[in-house]
Amino acid sequence: MKRVGVFICHCGSNIGAIVDCERVAKVAAKFPGVAYSVDNKYMCSDPGQDLIKKAVEEHNLDRVVVASCTPRMHEPVFRNATEKAGINPYLFCMTNIREHCSWVHTDREAATEKAIDLVRMAVAKVLHTVPLEKSSIPITKRALVIGGGIAGMQAALDIAENGNPVVLVEREPTIGGKMPMLDKTFPSLDCSACICTPKMADTNNHP
Repeated sequence: MKRVGVFICHCGSNIGAIVDCERVAKVAAKFPGVAYSVDNKYMCSDPGQDLIKKAVEEHNLDRVVVASCTPRMHEPVFRNATEKAGINPYLFCMTNIREHCSWVHTDREAATEKAIDLVRMAVAKVLHTVPLEKSSIPITKRALVIGGGIAGMQAALDIAENGNPVVLVEREPTIGGKMPMLDKTFPSLDCSACICTPKMADTNNHP
């Protein structure tokens, strides 16, 4: 049977000033699959991460949900804490109740209800999550650039200058694209052919 641990972060006053985090944790404890639910002042702190590890051990949790700030900032922190607790790091779900909730609401009741819904969705998601394993596969450092216009030529040259083989594919008989047909380029009004022709030569002659 799946056992989810839910951890609600106050983020100091960033979340706690608007969202009733204690209430969110109490309501979340009754969601299907939730075996443990708690709120904490700063989940991203070392004591907060230790709380996750301790709860996993004491309550035999196999999935973790953290409701806090943006995943862009702290998702790697919580995923790492989940892994250190002995759970596959991909059996973790984070929901943002700061930017998506407390920072965009002034009504405490409405913000709290929304936070509860966000946590409910995160729990439902993590219950259907499957463990993933990291793997390494060999790659061939060879690039395919489709289109030999000015952008394609420049891309091919940049890649080649970094020491990687490039295959440049162009459907027309010659590279260059539309640029040689123009008179001047914006905004400098330079001669189009004066820019494009040397680039075509560099592309053709690159080793």
